[in-house]
Amino acid sequence: MQQLRSEKKSSHTIRAYDVAARSFSTTSLPGEDSLSWEEASATPVRSFHPFVDPNNGRMDAWMNTLGELKPSTINAKIAALTHLLKWLGHTVPDWIQRPTRSRSLPKTLGRRELARLRKAVSESEDPLAMPVSTLMLDTGLRVSELCALDIDDIDKEDLSALVIGGKGEKDRTVLFTQSSVEVLESWEPIRERRLSDVDDSGLRAVFVSSRGRRINPRSIQKMMDRLADAADIPKSRLSPHTLRHTFATGLLERGADLVTIQRLLGHSSIATTRVYLEIGDQTLREIYHRAQRNPSASGEHQVEDEGQDPPAEPSEKIVESPVTKR
Repeated sequence: MQQLRSEKKSSHTIRAYDVAARSFSTTSLPGEDSLSWEEASATPVRSFHPFVDPNNGRMDAWMNTLGELKPSTINAKIAALTHLLKWLGHTVPDWIQRPTRSRSLPKTLGRRELARLRKAVSESEDPLAMPVSTLMLDTGLRVSELCALDIDDIDKEDLSALVIGGKGEKDRTVLFTQSSVEVLESWEPIRERRLSDVDDSGLRAVFVSSRGRRINPRSIQKMMDRLADAADIPKSRLSPHTLRHTFATGLLERGADLVTIQRLLGHSSIATTRVYLEIGDQTLREIYHRAQRNPSASGEHQVEDEGQDPPAEPSEKIVESPVTKR
């Protein structure tokens, strides 16, 4: 665990690696007595080294227990075990088969869905609905980054915010609009009142709950579920990550290049950002086929009359918030 912390792995990654290490270390071969995690963790490294040798059949037996999991989950567990084996001086054999991961395109909101979301946000009795939704659509922040945002991280004059310790413990700057500043200023009196009610004026979090505590990702998802019901959007289609994807595809459709989007989203690899090109291509194909099905109608008329929501209509400014736009 200390090694993982020194590598600045997130708490979620450390937890996943711990689970994988425990399940592998307690996997028994035929003829062996079952081993508890307490016994395995107390085994000296010199004795544990041959025990976990990936060529003795233990890794095969362990992988056989993963058969019902999703390919992405299996690959994550193999990655975790690989890290442990390398630390112990082993290498994962080439014959270990990693399942092919089917890559699904990120979910984004269509133009009419955004219109319904705007209406639901403006009518919501939750004072957090407007600032949270606006900032996520303006910046593309991850939900964990939004929850960790402090007052001192925001520079209203510069229209930017510093994300400290994002994914991979990387800091970056995100940009927002004047509309975001106005929404945040409207939220500040509510924030101060909530903190004064619990006598905790020292809390620096931008967003606090009605109990005066820093909000967490679960509470934001619950808020998204309520907004989805109010906007007549399936709950599976509205999440903090959906807003992040909608922000990214909006930038792409308005002419932003991949490197810019990569930096704004905080992706360590541009390969992660490249998936949005596939969304752009998919959007192009959908518009083309709709026009071909009814060539006599104009493209704009076809988009409005289709049952499925079209992509969000790009605006003149790259970072204009779809929630606060009137």
